[in-house]
This record gives sequence, structure tokens and C-alpha cells, in this order.
Amino acid sequence: MKAIDIDVGGTFTDLVLTWDDVRYVAKAPTTPYDLSVGFLDVLTAGAEQLGRPLDQVLPEVEIVRYSTTVAMNRLIERKGPRLGLITTEGHEDAILIGRGAQWTDGTRISERRNLSVQAKPAPLVERDMIVGVGERVDSTGRVLRALDDDDVRAKLRHLVDNGARAIAVSLLWSFVNPDHERRIRKIIREEYKGYHVGYLPVVLSHEVVGKVGEYERTMTAVLDAYLQTSIKFELESTWDQLRANGYRGTFLLTHNTGGSGEIFKTTASRTFNGGPVSGLMGSFHIGQALGYRNVIASDVGGTSFDVGMVVDASVRSYEFRPIIDRWMVGISMLQTTTMGAGGGSIAWINDLLGGRLEVGPRSAGSYPGPVCYDLGGTEPTVTDADVVLGYIAPDGYFGGKMPLDRDKAVEAVRTKIAEPLGVSVDEAAALIRRIVEQNMASAIKREVHLRGYHPEDFALFAFGGGGPTHVAGYRADVPTAVIFPQAPVFSALGSSVMDIMHVYEQSRRMPFMAPMTEQIVIDRDAFNGVVDELMAKARADLESEGLGAEEIVFSVELDMLYGGLVHVKRVSSPVLRIESEDDARLVYDAFEKEFSEAFSPHVVNKPGGAYLDGIVLKATVVTEKMALPVHDLQPADPTAARTGSREAYWPELGKRAETEVFAFDSLQPGNTVTGPGIVEMEFSTIVVPPGQQLRIDQHGLGILEDAGKDDQS
Repeated sequence: MKAIDIDVGGTFTDLVLTWDDVRYVAKAPTTPYDLSVGFLDVLTAGAEQLGRPLDQVLPEVEIVRYSTTVAMNRLIERKGPRLGLITTEGHEDAILIGRGAQWTDGTRISERRNLSVQAKPAPLVERDMIVGVGERVDSTGRVLRALDDDDVRAKLRHLVDNGARAIAVSLLWSFVNPDHERRIRKIIREEYKGYHVGYLPVVLSHEVVGKVGEYERTMTAVLDAYLQTSIKFELESTWDQLRANGYRGTFLLTHNTGGSGEIFKTTASRTFNGGPVSGLMGSFHIGQALGYRNVIASDVGGTSFDVGMVVDASVRSYEFRPIIDRWMVGISMLQTTTMGAGGGSIAWINDLLGGRLEVGPRSAGSYPGPVCYDLGGTEPTVTDADVVLGYIAPDGYFGGKMPLDRDKAVEAVRTKIAEPLGVSVDEAAALIRRIVEQNMASAIKREVHLRGYHPEDFALFAFGGGGPTHVAGYRADVPTAVIFPQAPVFSALGSSVMDIMHVYEQSRRMPFMAPMTEQIVIDRDAFNGVVDELMAKARADLESEGLGAEEIVFSVELDMLYGGLVHVKRVSSPVLRIESEDDARLVYDAFEKEFSEAFSPHVVNKPGGAYLDGIVLKATVVTEKMALPVHDLQPADPTAARTGSREAYWPELGKRAETEVFAFDSLQPGNTVTGPGIVEMEFSTIVVPPGQQLRIDQHGLGILEDAGKDDQS
């Protein structure tokens, strides 16, 4: 298998090149002005490791998978086109009214507490660009009022004359009967041809979300329309680079559902959060190979800290209220948490809070980057603190390709942090690290405890460029942290083991179990009809991507709830179709079990009956998974991997100390580095403080734990 997996982060673009049984890794600075430049740079760096030019490597590559942050970046910058929204007459203000607590969507907890400054986000569609057209369909799909074509043409002209450059269409109950939305698109194409210069992208809500929820469905369509043009431009440039260098295979994008799909079958909103999802899915698949059923995936990048959880060998934990930026959407998204804490996070003095030191959420990004990059940055960052403390060698950063200016980092920490706080430079730098690591540890504890679990029951996977450098400080109550040789590019590695998967959702409210009598009453024909319809759509999509029907594995998940309760639980259905009473009983038993585990057995309300709320079909093509090597364990003494020593400041000792430095690639399975120690990787550095140790297990992975633990390899 020859494949390329790329993850575009805020600071670096990462690559994993799979060439038969060997995986090569490369990194290049992200180029926010044109992501295709950094994309080409990292491709070239990967090809160089094979000793061949890029245009000789790409023709042999079978598949390229890509995790992008374009959607996130464009929303943050608010650089989308002027939108028009066509909805049902009388519902023009629905998305402006929003949900009752819409002003909290997408905000941090600390921001929500300050009610006096809270406000709803500026809408992506201005009120004068929202029009209602004459039509009405009821909840059963029956047409109550036929679509007024002339009204559509007049309202469309109004939007275009006022500057609309993309149109979202969201009508009431369109996912039950989409004829009116399809007719509106046909009218738009009649009025504004696709081959004309002023081409108008059109997004229909029933095509992006087939679920009930007017606000969420409409906002998903609006976000897709808003992001489509900019993502299309970025990915077209990337696609052109691939084609120009001889690539003729499939170009897949990571979806926030945990799968991936071809660029021509992916909507813009489904690419949001692709990097963190790749890391989570990589943790899931590799955790299974290692025998870990419970894993906390932690990714420390240049701009953010991402946390996801694998629980009981499953990642089927979806966002209860999926939010993209500041808006609730109707698409399923795997649950991950992102906070502004990374190597580029800026340390600053908060004068409003009595001169308290804070770190993040602002980031220096890749340009100008930390002060030590010497690219124009003036504010000290976490990476600057690492350099000042002696953990990161200025001449070894980024594989030695990016020499750092330690003197400038020291001066920035001195003038901006140490002097205002009245402490030494080393103490100030150590304080920066402590604060950012405490923030990360708090995020992990919050995720674990709020879901009802205990940190000591998990293994912590630390990856990203800064994960190995900071995991000793943020692992807190988690007993074991696992560091991979590919940790700096782990999200790209994760996408290399992800399955190709499409997710199809359809709202369908049906009684499943009768109240009081507890008799199964599901309409099997109606249920199977929806499943068959979704399967036909999935086959058509995947076959159009060049994948045979025999390769597709189907599975069904169901949104179900009890009568009298509002909590909907998504359950993995043990059967694909319900053909008998026994099949239906298996489905109910699975629902009761998962509902009990999620909410408590005491709230199971069988006398209230059970209801089906929606059907989710997953169409998966399983990809080849990586095999983990197994080595014989060597003695614990790591001396053979020692490359020298340097002075580093250790808060645990309260002073600088001469510290041994080791090369990660030279450490053998069984070797143990007891802190204080520094272990250097090609694109990262593992910091082993006093009281902790790093041992290499039989797979060549780094296991960070408290010093003195027995070898459990």
C-alpha cells in the first residue's frame, strides 16, 4: 500500500507517507496565505526521504487523505461570501431568534459567567438577505401550499441585486418532502447558469441534514454555503498541485463523524475539526492494537490543545449539542474538546485581574510565531519558555532545520513576564509552563469526570509537536502516558488507519414499544424502507468513488428515547434490518442497556414506552491497519542512547541542573530514562522531570509514568 496522509494544523502541516511496509514522516510550516504552498512543501519533504523527486513518487501513490482546518480558519476570520437565504414565508427570523440559550453556543465557560457582555454572534446572513417564499409542506410531507415560482424568481433577483454570492435554501419539513427545495434550485439554475462567470453555489438543507430541527438544519445549510467557496478555492489549489505532479488516485477528506470521503462527496461543514478527529480515530485503532480499552487522546499543537476519549473500546460518543463556531448544527460530530493552549500560546499579564499571569488563548501561530523563531514575534509563548528552560535545544528544533534564537526568547520573557512579576527569568518561564499544563490537565479532568469516569482507568496518548514536551505536567491523575515515535504527526498517522466511511441520517419518529403493555409495535416495513433507501444512496456514493459494493460494510445506529423523557440516546443496532419480533427485541435490549449506562438504570421508563427518533446508517470500507512490531526487551540502562547533556531548570529542584540528553530513536525496548532527563525526537522533545521515568516498551513506544514502577511490558 502506498498512501499519503496530511494534517494541516495552525502552525505546521504534517505528513505520513506509507510506502509498502515503511512509514516516513515530515513536517513543514503551515502557510495560511495559501495552504497549498505548505502542502507542496511537506509533500516534497516526504519524497526526499525516498530519495526521489515528487513527480516520480505521486504516480505510484494510491490514495491521499487530508485533514483540513480551512473551515475553522475561515469562520474565525469571517471571510466568507455575502449569503442569501431562502426559507418558508413567515419563518424569515427563525435563525436570528435561534435557540433560547444561543448566546452561550461556542463560548468558554468563563465567558458565559459574565452575562453582562454576552451577545448573540453577528449572523452569517444579514436580515435583509433572508427572504421567505410562498410554499408550505406539513410534517407528513403533504403539500399545503404549492410553491409560487414567480415569487421565487422575484425574491431571488432581490438577493442577487443585493450582493448574494451563494444561496442556502431551507424550507419547513423539506427533509420529508424535498420537491420544493429541488424546484427552487432548478429555478436558480434557470436564472443563473452554472457556466456563467457569476456562478451561484446553491446548498439545499435536506441534502446536508435529513433531520428534524429547523434551526439546526438551516444553520448547517448556511454554514455549508458560507464555507463552500473558500474551501473549494483552497482544495482546488491543493488538488491542482497533486495532479500537476502526476497523482491520479483518490483525494479523501476527513469527516468529523470519524470517517472520510472523497472531495466530490464531502460537504464543507463535515470537514470542520478534521485534525482532532483524525487523532481520536488513530487513538481508537492503535489503542485496540495495544489492548487499551480506555484512552484519552491529547494533541498539543502550535495553537490548540485537543482532547478526545475512547471509552470501552468505542468512540461512539457524539456531541449532544454539536456546535460549529457559534452555531448549533444538525450533523453528527464526534465529541472532542479544543482549547487555546499550545506551543504558540502567548503568555501575558492580565492587569484587570491584579497582574495575574495568563497563557492563551491567543496564539502566535506559524507567522510570526514564537519570539525564538526570529520572524517578527515579540510576545513570549510556551515554546519560548521551553527554550529558556533548556528543554528544547535551539539548534535541534524541527529536525535542526529551524535554528532558534534563545537570547531573544530570554529577553521577551524577562521584559514581558519576569520583571512585571518580580521573579527570575527561569521562574517566569517555569510559571508559563505550569499554567498552560494546569489548563490542559483541567480540560482532561473536566472531560473525564463530567462523563462519569475516573482518570486512573485510562491511558493517555500524548501527541502533537508539544504533547511529549508537556505531558509530564498535564497527565495529572492518569497513571500512564504513551508517546509514539510518530507523535509529532500523529493526527496524520491517525488518518492513515481510518476507514473510509459515509454517514447518512434521517429523522423518522416511530413508536417502538407501546406504553404500559411494553409490546413491540415498530412498523418493520417503514423502518426497513428507510434503511434500504439510505443504503441505496450509500452504494451510489461509494461506487462513484471507485469502491465496489462488495467492500462496503453497513451498520445502523438509532436515536431512541423513552416516553415522558427528553433524553435521546444513540444506540448501536445489533441488526441492520428488523425482520422479526426477535430482531426488534434485540434492538430494544441494546437501547435499554446503553441508556442505563449513560443516564442510570433508575431513569429507564419502560411504562412510558420507547420511541425511535432517527436512523443513522454508516457505510464503511475498512482500510488496512498498521501492525505494531514486537521486540525483545533489553536492560534498563539507556547509556548507549545518550547524546550529551545540557543545563536545564527544574522547578522540582528549584534550580538549574546538568541534565542528560538521549536520542529517542537510539533507545532500545526495555531502556528506562529516570528524570530529570531530556529525550529528543526528530520533531519534538520528551521532558522527563524528577520523580517520573520514561521506559521503552516492547513495541518501541515511550511509556511515561511515576519513577520506580515495575516494568509491565
